[in-house]
Formats: sequence, C-alpha cells, structure tokens
Amino acid sequence: MQNSRQREFDLTIDPETVRLFVLKARAISAGLSEDYDAGHEHEVELDGQSRDRHSHDGLAEEEEENLTASELRALIEDLNVDEAADLLAITFIGRGDFEPGEWEQAVSEARPRVNKRIATYFLSMPMLGEWLEEGLEKIGA
Repeated sequence: MQNSRQREFDLTIDPETVRLFVLKARAISAGLSEDYDAGHEHEVELDGQSRDRHSHDGLAEEEEENLTASELRALIEDLNVDEAADLLAITFIGRGDFEPGEWEQAVSEARPRVNKRIATYFLSMPMLGEWLEEGLEKIGA
C-alpha cells in the first residue's frame, strides 16, 4: 500500500529520509523547549547570605545543539531541487496550507522557494518535525 501511495504522489525524496529529518528537527525543538518549559528556570535568586554556585558546561551544551542543527542543515543542503521541493510540499501539507489532493499545486508552490537559503528556512520552523510527520501521514507515505 505504501508504494502505491508513494507512486501516486510521485515523491522524489525517500520517506525514510523525511523521517530522519523529523527526528533531527524534533531533537532541535526539544533542546529549545527544555530551556523554556519551566519558565524562568535559569534565573537564580540570591538573598543576602547566598552565593551563586550555578555552573554548567554551556559550550558543551551549545555544541551538542548546534551539531544536531548542523547535521540537519547539511542533510537539507545535500538535497537536489526536486527533493527539496517535495520536502517543502510535505511541510505545506503537514501544516495545512494544502490538502493531500493538492500535491502538484503544493510542489509547484514549493519549487520557486528552493534556493541556497532553503536549509535556513526549514531550520527557522519550530514545528518542522511535527509538520513533516503530519504531511507524510496525510499523503500515506
């Protein structure tokens, strides 16, 4: 069934590649969300007798987060124009801009947006992982 759906939508990008992007995007989002879930968890209140003993290896934490983003950026930049257009069309369908039956229109809308900054565009989407997963589900891939 999956192969017939895949042919129906004439995907140039492998759905397993998109699923890898979902995992990477979610890891990036989780890293950002953890910092903000508890509100002001990084603020340290001191009374007159307390000392700030808070320490962390911030560079190591930032490096790990940037590594995931760098990996996703590299994977996206390695896509050819057709694959990047499909990835963007899947995103459009996942976030509800287009219905699955409007696949060709979504790809047509995506294709002119594929340029050397497409990876930056994808990485600016906080819900990228969810939208890609939803898009794959909607097209049955």
